[in-house]
Amino acid sequence: MNDLDLYLFNEGKLKEAYKIFGSHLVKDQDGVVKGVDFRVYAPHAKIVSVVGDFNNWDSRTHTMEKEDEFGVYHKFIPELNEWTRYKYCIVTSYGQTIFKADPYAYFSDNRPETSSKVYDIDGYVWNDQVYMEERKKLNHQEEKLSVYELHLGSWMTKPDGSFNKYNELVSLLIPYIKEHGFSHVEIMPIVEHPLDESWGYQGTGYYSATSRYGVPKDLMYLIDECHKNNIGVIMDWVPGHICKDAHGLYMFDGEPTYEYEDYNIRENVVWGTVNLDLGKGIVKSFLISNAYFWMDYFHVDGFRIDAVSNILYYLGNMHVGTNHGAIEFLKNLSYAVKEKDHSVLLFAEDSTTYPNLTKSVLDGGIGFDYKWNMGWMNDTLRYFAKDPIYRKYHHDLITFGMVYAYSEKFILPLSHDEVVHGKKSLVDKMPGDYWQKFANYRLLIGLQFTHPGKKLLFMGGEFAQMHEWKDKDELDWNLLEYPMHSAANRFVKDLIRTYNHHSSLYELDHDPEGFRWIDQTNYEQSIFSFIRFGKDKNNFTIIVLNMTPNVYSNYYIGVPEKGIYHEILNSDKEIYGGSNIYNGADMETVEVFNHGYKQSIAINISPLAISLIEYKKGDKLE
Repeated sequence: MNDLDLYLFNEGKLKEAYKIFGSHLVKDQDGVVKGVDFRVYAPHAKIVSVVGDFNNWDSRTHTMEKEDEFGVYHKFIPELNEWTRYKYCIVTSYGQTIFKADPYAYFSDNRPETSSKVYDIDGYVWNDQVYMEERKKLNHQEEKLSVYELHLGSWMTKPDGSFNKYNELVSLLIPYIKEHGFSHVEIMPIVEHPLDESWGYQGTGYYSATSRYGVPKDLMYLIDECHKNNIGVIMDWVPGHICKDAHGLYMFDGEPTYEYEDYNIRENVVWGTVNLDLGKGIVKSFLISNAYFWMDYFHVDGFRIDAVSNILYYLGNMHVGTNHGAIEFLKNLSYAVKEKDHSVLLFAEDSTTYPNLTKSVLDGGIGFDYKWNMGWMNDTLRYFAKDPIYRKYHHDLITFGMVYAYSEKFILPLSHDEVVHGKKSLVDKMPGDYWQKFANYRLLIGLQFTHPGKKLLFMGGEFAQMHEWKDKDELDWNLLEYPMHSAANRFVKDLIRTYNHHSSLYELDHDPEGFRWIDQTNYEQSIFSFIRFGKDKNNFTIIVLNMTPNVYSNYYIGVPEKGIYHEILNSDKEIYGGSNIYNGADMETVEVFNHGYKQSIAINISPLAISLIEYKKGDKLE
């Protein structure tokens, strides 16, 4: 490690720290392994040693040399090879001996074991060159973007209940994603973590793809095959806080190293975690290098940043104070990621009103591409929980979202957080009898996919799983044998197919020109109607939502162009589990002034249903 590397590391500007720290196989010119190079940062330590099976975990055998006054320790150990198990034995400044996993390890022992493993991260031959080049040409804001969020361990298990490996998921997951039409998968955290029940959100090995599902190169293969099938992969990433397990980053050398020194802002009592000090140079280098690592070695398409509110404000509480050091980290992260590859996306999971999250750093923003629209999610789910008879009193829960829809570039999330901890599954949140629950569910998903903003749906939501998500069991796939669940799944597939083939539904997601209300004031009947426009103003789709079980015939709505209109999707069709009231014939405009337009069309309004209507142009029915 030269002086420049050390300077950049301490300043938070070392972007490939993983090439220096951690364990690295040393090979001769013929590729023969000669041993392993170890390097670790432990500024408060008195003594650091490498221990493992190779020396019977004896800390006296391979003591590391301190390379500089800042606390970087180094040791080359000959004759070690790949898969060697090891830890760092650290004697703290107050004389305690602790054993730590390697913060930069490329692989880890399978829980409950906590050792790091030497792993040859190099050598995978990628086959996604065409996809990667095409990705760089896209204007993502004008492209369709529908994300399928999943937890690898509980999406689908083997018959004995054990996990499928990364490479085994290739033949299971990819056909399923293609069949449904999602553009991306978002994988819940797969960094190494000790407790299954944390779902990966309390990590210990940021550079180590969890060994639960196989080895890192198997994960590379999974992502490679996703890319070959034109499926993007978003990584759920947690840069804000860490778990407190003894072998992890917590108090790494016996004193605060990666976390805050101040107990009052360090301890995240609610989650039982510790907040990283994102203002520290070494933490910035650690995390920005980590983003580069996943981009370099795993070709990830984006990062969903967890708990951004906990980063923007100390303890996630604006009354405690704005965390300017952490905000600067987010800006540095965005700038670094975009400098390396502008097509890698950054998503903020944030529930605050902190401004300009999705403005570029150069324009004075934080630099995210998208922000989760938690306000839309909360208001929408509150509305749908109401009995339809009372919805007219809560009409603004649906309309209010358009007041701020263009304040940020939003993604509309129906995520795992909404179907756990007693919140019920999406379909079970819905009021009414069995039929009405499913009708409301279809209406909800229909609203999500027609409302301005990109889309995210958590696994199981695509076939109306009745129970909450159970992280220890696979999805209730048997439900697809039941007609209503199978029909619900067919609706979701057809809805996404419609979304993918009608650019008016996504092209101007972040432009006010892409949306216009037809009627947002029909409180009494709880009917909403609006238009989604593409860049070509003659490319538009009309959406009508009926939030009650009432049926209306010859319901007139104003439309912007004279001609022929055709219903392209209706959630009340029998094939989706509905009552089969829909608009089967083309509709010709009549010269009736309505909703500010000179012409109208007369439609059937289905019960608890969404209707998508396309403008076909032309003056008359043939």
